[in-house]
Amino acid sequence: MADTDELDDTAAPLIEHVAELRTRLIRAGLAFLAGMVICFTVAPQILDFLIVPIESTLRNLGDPDPKMIYTAPQEYFFTLIRISMVFGLALSFPIIAHQLWRFVAPGLYRSEKSAFLPFLIASPVLFLIGASFAHLVVTPLAMAFFLGFADATSLFSGLVSTVGEGVEGVPATVDRGIDVVFTGKVNESLDITLKFIVAFGLCFQLPVLLTLMGKAELVSSEGLKTTRKYAVVGILVLAAIVTPPDVITQIILFVVVYALYEVSIQLVAWVERAREARLRAEGYYDDEGAEDTTP
Repeated sequence: MADTDELDDTAAPLIEHVAELRTRLIRAGLAFLAGMVICFTVAPQILDFLIVPIESTLRNLGDPDPKMIYTAPQEYFFTLIRISMVFGLALSFPIIAHQLWRFVAPGLYRSEKSAFLPFLIASPVLFLIGASFAHLVVTPLAMAFFLGFADATSLFSGLVSTVGEGVEGVPATVDRGIDVVFTGKVNESLDITLKFIVAFGLCFQLPVLLTLMGKAELVSSEGLKTTRKYAVVGILVLAAIVTPPDVITQIILFVVVYALYEVSIQLVAWVERAREARLRAEGYYDDEGAEDTTP
């Protein structure tokens, strides 16, 4: 009886692999360019969507007509280009992933295909969830912290000046200097928003990465549990690097990534149980649960 887990195709010469890789890369590049062009046509609308947290925060702080500026003639254009590149990559990712799959699939066993394909689907879904969480939750909190802090500082300075007017020896009119107000630059504000989106989107890939490593037997659930304390330190360092220096967003990122780490432990444990059940059914496990290398 033929082996049902055999490779789909026979081994191809190296030159054929190189030609196949070239074809897949060209198609992926064309898909990215097409996605970038499509996103550029609606880039101003995407920019409006990305700066909604800043606009909402400024309106909540009493600014009835918030504005943002750019200080170089080419700044706004290249801001739209950056938006087109990021969202064009996201738009074309299904095609790029399909080309990657078509290149590696002939070299995989059928069981490996069935195991790998769900992760290829789960990865963009988890990235979208992480990016949405960053834009809808984290970015508004960060903007409220930074802009609200400046507003509170100005209010405190005004109270000090008002109290000083009634003190003997202090003139009735106190020169309060120059008012410090927020006039955001488009590219700098976009940097913060995109940084959050990319950071949280990548962090949400942790379950996919660790589960794939568990399937490849590179990590185990017990090993992940043992290194939990080191993971906590690593997550704290990550939160300090990828988020601005405010405690709120750092705590949010730490809680989210640590929760994903715990979820990953459970997923790896599930993979191990499934592997053990399969090997036991095939007769490769003895009664004590140890692997037997002979069929």
